[in-house]
Amino acid sequence: MVETNVLTESSVFGQIAEHQHEQVVFCHDHETGLKAIIGIHNTVLGPALGGTRMWHYTSEAEALNDVLRLSRGMTYKAAISGLNLGGGKAVIIGDAKTMKTEALLRKFGRFVQNLNGKYITAEDVNMTTKDMEYIRMETKHVSGLPESMGGSGDPSPVTAYGTYMGMKAAAKKAFGSDSLAGKRVAVQGVGHVGTYLMEYLQKEGAQIVLCDYYEDRALEAATRFNARMVGLDEIYDQDVDIYSPCALGATLNDDTIGRLKAQVVAGCANNQLANEDVHGPELVRRGIIYAPDFLINAGGLINVCSEVQGGNRQSVMTQTERIYDITTQVLNKAEQEGSHPQAAATRQAEERIAAIGKVKSTY
Repeated sequence: MVETNVLTESSVFGQIAEHQHEQVVFCHDHETGLKAIIGIHNTVLGPALGGTRMWHYTSEAEALNDVLRLSRGMTYKAAISGLNLGGGKAVIIGDAKTMKTEALLRKFGRFVQNLNGKYITAEDVNMTTKDMEYIRMETKHVSGLPESMGGSGDPSPVTAYGTYMGMKAAAKKAFGSDSLAGKRVAVQGVGHVGTYLMEYLQKEGAQIVLCDYYEDRALEAATRFNARMVGLDEIYDQDVDIYSPCALGATLNDDTIGRLKAQVVAGCANNQLANEDVHGPELVRRGIIYAPDFLINAGGLINVCSEVQGGNRQSVMTQTERIYDITTQVLNKAEQEGSHPQAAATRQAEERIAAIGKVKSTY
């Protein structure tokens, strides 16, 4: 059944204006059941590249809010990583376990094709390289394809590596050493990226507590990594050194921040701060080191960028490793300025966009 909620001009264009998006595309197809939104935030540095996620949103307004926040984050992620890409993102509304079909994905690919390269898609939550193959049947503007098709493959391992680098940099700031041996880490979400991140944590000797929306997946991960599984809401109350949000966004909010015992927050989820202007400063006030999400989870974007603009696996891993140094730089900058890390990282990204925008001002 199609939802009949009417979005007002204020709720749609007001949000678009607030985040300064260039374009938002609503995609609908009755035959396949496709309901999707593509958000293109900024293309000053290049075409907007960002993954597509499929999620059972409670409302269309929630889906719109998610795609706007995610695409904005992709702009900053590309800019701070030194990539010549803009920021975009797409969401498909629906339960991936029951609604995802070849026809639905290929129809979505047609909508991507109609944007003529302004938006390049890739995989995100509940999407796979196989799904990208279906989308590729209808558009060339897709990345994250299997290596057998000449693509860069699953970006999850590289996303996890960048998150791991950022976590180590934040740990050094908080504890005086970047070693994670013996550190207690609470991993919220054990999907593709979360699982690869736990491989790095296990190899270094960290102690893992975990949770996941899907209980069977959490049980499997707990067994594999000799970790302790807790409930979805219990993860915030754990006596750990590091809280690592690796699921959906806005888990750092009025309710949860006061419950954290961790001294470091470093995870691969996007938009971890429910309100950047409120919860970024609150973490600083509580003495918690926050590794900016769009900075440390940029490895996946770096990976698919190599597929679109050229590069090899070694160059991808070398560039992703630089996330350690950039994170250190941002944390020190925030401390010196008396601001919070998310604000410092955002300013650094915006400064690059503004500078390159002036370069491109001459036709």
